Amino acid sequence: MKFLNQNALVVAGLTLPALLLLMMNMNNTTVAFKNIRAFLIMIQYAEGTYGKDGYRKLFGGGYFNDFSKHPNTKVTKWGITSTAAGAYQILNKTWLELQAKLMLPDFSPVSQDKAAIELIRRRKALDDVYAGRWAQAIEKCRKEWASLPGAGYGQNEKNITNLLAVLKVAGGSTA
Repeated sequence: MKFLNQNALVVAGLTLPALLLLMMNMNNTTVAFKNIRAFLIMIQYAEGTYGKDGYRKLFGGGYFNDFSKHPNTKVTKWGITSTAAGAYQILNKTWLELQAKLMLPDFSPVSQDKAAIELIRRRKALDDVYAGRWAQAIEKCRKEWASLPGAGYGQNEKNITNLLAVLKVAGGSTA
């Protein structure tokens, strides 16, 4: 793990800035810290946003450049129209709610990470993530992210075996 600056942290080749905020309350060597980091990476993998431009990705594969706000760009692909954007493919409607609740100033990587962690918490999966109860956490979050197994949105759901492998490679520990 290496630091880029005070607002970003590179983990497994990804910039996960909100992890710095977690580090204020959590030792970065703890299992809980490593597990939330791994779960965020797993979501990015599942959503097809894993990589250096993941925080700029629109539903369907396009990109946006303005992090000052959610792009709210309606894209139709595979018979689905969506405003999903960013590393965690957050819908504009969801973003507006989270932005107000968390007082997020923009759609920057830091804000996207905070929003994703809040979505995990809202699904009552954060304790499962911290503890490495992966199957339970994935099941609880499946209605939040269409790519998780059992989501039922008719999109490309990922295989649980592959997701567990990503979690392991990303440094997650199983309960």
